[in-house]
Parts: sequence; structure tokens; C-alpha cells
Amino acid sequence: MDRYRPPLDDIRFSLAHEVPLTRLTAEPALAVADPDTVAGLLEEAGRFAAEVIAPTDRVGDREGARLVDGGVVLPEAFRTAYAQYVASGWGAVQHPEAFGGGGFPLLVATAVKELITTANMAFSLGPLLTTGAVHLLTHHGSEDQRARWLPRMVTGEWTGTMNLTEPQAGSDLGAVTARAEPVGDGSYRVFGQKIYITYGDHDLAEQVVHLVLARLPDAPPGTKGISLFIVPKRMVGPDGAPGEANDVRVVSIEHKLGIHASPTCVMAYGEGGDGAWAELVGDPHDGMRQMFTMMNDARLGVGLQGLAVAERAVQRAEAYARERTQGRAVGTPPGTQSPIVAHPDVRRTLLEARAQIDAMRALCYANAHALDLAQHAGDADERARQQALADLLTPLSKAWCTDLGVELTSEALQVFGGMGYVEETGVAQQFRDARIAPIYEGTNGIQAIDLVGRKLPMEDGGLVARVLDGLLAELDGAPDAVAELVPPVVAAADLARDLAAELLAMRDDPRDALAGATPYLRVLATVIATALVVRGLVAAERARAAGEAVDAGLLAARTARARVLVRRVLPRVHGLAAAVRAGAADLYAEGTPAA
Repeated sequence: MDRYRPPLDDIRFSLAHEVPLTRLTAEPALAVADPDTVAGLLEEAGRFAAEVIAPTDRVGDREGARLVDGGVVLPEAFRTAYAQYVASGWGAVQHPEAFGGGGFPLLVATAVKELITTANMAFSLGPLLTTGAVHLLTHHGSEDQRARWLPRMVTGEWTGTMNLTEPQAGSDLGAVTARAEPVGDGSYRVFGQKIYITYGDHDLAEQVVHLVLARLPDAPPGTKGISLFIVPKRMVGPDGAPGEANDVRVVSIEHKLGIHASPTCVMAYGEGGDGAWAELVGDPHDGMRQMFTMMNDARLGVGLQGLAVAERAVQRAEAYARERTQGRAVGTPPGTQSPIVAHPDVRRTLLEARAQIDAMRALCYANAHALDLAQHAGDADERARQQALADLLTPLSKAWCTDLGVELTSEALQVFGGMGYVEETGVAQQFRDARIAPIYEGTNGIQAIDLVGRKLPMEDGGLVARVLDGLLAELDGAPDAVAELVPPVVAAADLARDLAAELLAMRDDPRDALAGATPYLRVLATVIATALVVRGLVAAERARAAGEAVDAGLLAARTARARVLVRRVLPRVHGLAAAVRAGAADLYAEGTPAA
């Protein structure tokens, strides 16, 4: 029940049919990701995740992170596993070869991250933040900064963090008060405190490279006055090796509901009086724009956490349902007990969960696929189209997948009955771990506001229609084996398109559109993800008809799960339409909570 089984068949199916890897390898910069190479890479990543990372999950939950003599100590099992992670090069998969990376597409790296995150979410958070920091410095750092900081961050020998939040500045980053003062030699000194800093300190690596938002003395108010700084845990000497400690201190670590082995730190900069040594990234007052590069990378990674934690919990529930006998299933002889998987409602629970996991994977992978093409497509217009698609999919991936991560881990726990509430089974940990994902990297309510306020108006309000029309065009003339799945997708897409237009038309009071943002995000994400799943089946059936090798058993299983998705999950979007259209009046009526 506790053994993690990497879902390699489903990942391969997604890369072959739902979100074709071959579209990426047609671009010269991504030709390294040929199918045979990627197949071998994923096989080894699955083995590594199952054999090296997964055994640390329960240990990390029990032992957690500890603050000892001013530094964070993680479980010994984490240190051993992380050393193997660095030695095996898993952190370098997606990064540029110029800095020691593998040069693989983000899509391939996302599949690798899924495997590692499913094996241990708390472990995966350190690499997630490091990857985001590398991504930011690759795009915004100077040539000198990239040369000095990136090679060891790419390997994972050094890790990175994101320092945004302060006690008075959570989602409203315009309220940041940390300050940076120029010294005169090109460096700066940073003063202030940051909270909720994931892997702000630890004993897995000798250096932590903090990316810190702070204000210069002449900074204008609000987000337009924020600059971004590199603040290392240790000063770096001429030889590039970490030396004496910088004026950076861990004040405390949070005691949390879940992800116990992921240290969530309160960090103090410049407490010693002289300030923490720092260097500016890019131009002054441009920090928010730069930080969004890292935040959007992390938002896809967090969406992937929803998928990953649900996958692990549902695997446990499936195994338990096959083993646990209780009651007599319909059609079995009197006096016998049946495994609970034989009961229709348990099967419904498991199949609905499994079908939604397929959809979550398709959405996250499509998001990564679009980001790859936005950077590497040969045609400028195609790059712009793919960037717009990625901009639309990012809040959907983050919010919808993390909401489902919580819901599906809860459903998995329910399959266990009373034993699910007992820590021994492991699924309770998944439920606790999952709950943070809808909160951090921009709460899911903020993702919905971003969708309605920023993404729906793109392309003169036509982005959603363009994306939906493009998906539906690929379903035209679907093979007979899956043709029945297309009309419900078309009807749901029509609804999503109409609702987008209605939200854009709510101009009299912006609160009306914002009040419908969260239910609309669920509508749109469900429709797009379901369309991607059906697109994969259409592509697989066409490939089989053309004589290509397609695993018949896997295709049958995926088709059965897609029927559950289309018949049992997709219809729920029609029930959300009234909530999308309801406006804000009821929310502000007399007797409601004061603003």
C-alpha cells in the first residue's frame, strides 16, 4: 500500500498523444528530446523517485525540519537523497547547456518533476524554488551574475529562494518595506524581515542564494518601487567558493499542518547593523516584473503538486480498495465478503479521481508545452500565440489542479474509511500536505482574479474563444471509437466561451465579474483539460488506424476513464453557470460581513 508506482504509461501516453513531444523536437533548440532519449530518461527518473525519494516521505513527515543552533536541520534521509539527486543531475534537466544543464524542454522537466513531487512533496519544494531562481537569473541576470551564480545552482549544489512576503505584505506586495542601500562600490546592503520563505535555510547544500524584494532610498510607492537583489547566505570569494557568513539569519521556522520537512522560515536581513551584502538584479525598481518570471514558473510547479499529491493518495486508495473486504457485492454468493473495489460507489470514487488526474496532467503538460514553444518556436507570431496560451493556462494549472489536489486526497482518504483518519495508512499525510497548495504562490482566489481581470481581455477579448476553437477543431471527424465523447465537450466549450463574453461585458460594476471569477476558473479549466484528454484519444485512435504502435490495453483504459470524465465530471460545469452570472449584489447585501 505504501509503495509508489511511477505512472510512466500515463505520462508516455500524454507526451505521445495529448501534448505531443514531437511538436517540440521539430524545433532545433529542442531536438535533444527525441522520444527514445526521453523514454529512457523518464524510466530512470521513475526508478529514482520510487527507490530514493519516496522512502523519505514518511520519515520527513515524522521528523520534520528543526532549528538547531541558528541553522535548519533536515532528516538524515533527506541529506542522503539530496546528495544523490545532485549527483544524478535531476535538477539540471531543463536548464541551458551553457550553465551545465541538460537543455531539455520544460515539458520533459515537468514530467520528471511530477515523479519527484509525487514521491515526496516536501522534498521537491527545495528544487522547485531553485529551478525558479535559475529561470529568473537566466532571463534577468547580467552576464557576470549568470556566470557566477548559475552553474552551481543548475546542479543543485547551491539552492535558491524567493523572498517576497513580509508580515504586513502578503498578497499586496506593494506594501513591502524591506530596504536596500547602495554602498558605492556597486553592491548594496539589505535590511528587513521576510516570512514564509521555503527552504530559507537547510543543511542540504553549502550555499543558499536568496532573491529578495526590497526598496531603494529613492523608490516610488507601491509595486513600481520594488527592486530585486541577490543576497547569498555566505559571501563568495574570488575562487567562487562560499566563505564567511553574510548578515542573514533564520529567526524561526513555522510549525505547519503539512509538508513538515520543508522548512518555512522567517528570515532577517541586516540585523547585525551593517546590512546583508547584496547585488542588484537588472534595473532599479524593476523587481516585480522580474520576480513574476520566477512566480509563474513556480505557479506551474505548484499546480503540478496538486496532481502529484492526488496521484500518490489515489494510488494508496486503489491498493487498499483491492485488499480490504467488506460487505457483499451485488451478484456474489451469500455469506461472502467482497473487496470494496467491487462496490459501485467505491469504483465511482476511484474512477472519477483517476479520470481527473489524467485531466490535470494533460493541463499541466499543455502549459509547459506552450511555454516551450513561446521560447523556442521559429516563427515570431507562433511564439506570441503560445505565450498567450501559457498566460491563460498558468492560473488554471495553479488553481484548478491544487483545488482538485485537496478534493481528491480527501476522496482517497474516504475510501479508507476510519483507517484513512489514522496516520499509519499514509493518506492522512497527503491530505495535510495538499492543503497548502491552493494558498501559496498566489492564492487560488487571486488566480481567478488574474484570469478574469487580465487574461480574458487579451486579444481584444478573443483569447478564450481562440483557444477553445483550436481544441475543438482537432476533434472534428473523431474516429468512431471516441466520437461519442466529442458533443459534450463542444457543448461545454460553447458555455465557457459564452460565459467569458458575459464576464467581459460586466462593466458597470467590476465586482460582478470578480464575484464569478472562481466558479468561471473551474468551468474553463475543466473544459480545456477535458478537451485535451479527448484530443489525446482522437490522436491515439488515428495513430492506430495509420498502423502506428499503440498499446491497446492502455488505450482501452484511458478511453474508459475519459468516458467517466466526460459523463460524470464535465456536466458539472453547466451547474456552475448560474454562479458565474450571479453578480456581486448578494455578497454586499445587508447582513453580510462588513468589508
